[in-house]
Amino acid sequence: MKTNTYIAFLRGINIGGQRVKMERLRELFSGLGLTGVRSYIQTGNIFFESADASRDALTQRIERHLAAALGYEVPTFLRTIAEVEHALRLDPFKHIEPTPDTRFLITFISRPLPDDLKLPLVSPKADYEILRATPGEVFSLMRLVNGRPGNPATLIEKIGKAKTTSRFFATTFKILEAAKSA
Repeated sequence: MKTNTYIAFLRGINIGGQRVKMERLRELFSGLGLTGVRSYIQTGNIFFESADASRDALTQRIERHLAAALGYEVPTFLRTIAEVEHALRLDPFKHIEPTPDTRFLITFISRPLPDDLKLPLVSPKADYEILRATPGEVFSLMRLVNGRPGNPATLIEKIGKAKTTSRFFATTFKILEAAKSA
């Protein structure tokens, strides 16, 4: 039976009082019969192998298990190594000069944004700009305005009727490298 190596990007881990040690998360994933379970940094990035045929069913199983064990919903976004590599190769930021006031963000989404969404889309405060979207990811440029970054997640969730979790673009490269170094 063929196994896939997945990267699980978890939302809401170790923010806002929802503290979970990575050891505990690894135990929870292993308890589902998933193999090769590892974690990367404290923000809920888990790597594992699974022979489950349905990614949707696997995602739902993980989310139910985490909610039962932790007492709150943990939206889970499963991507294969190849899918993350592909998303990073798209790099809509390559022609943008980084500054101390800009951040490059990749947001994983549970469903595609509407096809008729016109991009780029700039927020009213110009504190973020949604540059590109694929069926599974949204790429945004965040700007610090009055020392605070914009957050496109709320708009993405509203227009896409989707769950989201975000990572900085550079951090996603590091997550990918850690996942590949099994």
